[in-house]
Amino acid sequence: MLAAIGSTPYKIVLLLHILSAIVAFAPAMVWPIINVQTRKRGVTVPAEVAGQVPVNNVLVHGPALVLTGVLGILMIVMSEDVWEFSQVWISGAFLVFFALLGVLFGLLVPAERKAATGDADAVRKVSMFGGFVHTLLLVMLYLMIFKPGL
Repeated sequence: MLAAIGSTPYKIVLLLHILSAIVAFAPAMVWPIINVQTRKRGVTVPAEVAGQVPVNNVLVHGPALVLTGVLGILMIVMSEDVWEFSQVWISGAFLVFFALLGVLFGLLVPAERKAATGDADAVRKVSMFGGFVHTLLLVMLYLMIFKPGL
C-alpha cells in the first residue's frame, strides 16, 4: 500500500484526478450549448474557432482524459487494501474509460474536423458523439459514486 485512503498523498492524487476530469469534460458540456445558442440566433461559429475545437481536444482535453484514467489507476494502487482491480465497478470503469477514449479520438475529433470545414452531416455527428460522451460520463460517475458489486 502506497498511501491510505484519506492520507495527504491520496488526497492530492484525488484532487488531481478530479481536476483533470474537469479539464477533460468541460468542452463536452460547453460546446453543445454554444452551438445551439448560435444556431438559434442564425449565427455560425467562425471557422477559426470551429477549427480550434478538435485541436484543443487532441492537445488539451484528450490528454486530460488520459491523465484522469492514469490518476484513477494510481488511486486504486494506492488503496489496494480497500479497492481491487477485480471489483465490478472498477472493471466497468475501465470499460467506460476505453469507450470514452474511442469516442473522443476515433469519432468526435474527426467529426469536429469535418464540421469545421462546413460539413453539415459532420455537425450532426458531433452532436451525436457529444451525446455519447455525456452518457458515458454519466455511467462513469454512477460507477464511481455507487460502486456496484461491493
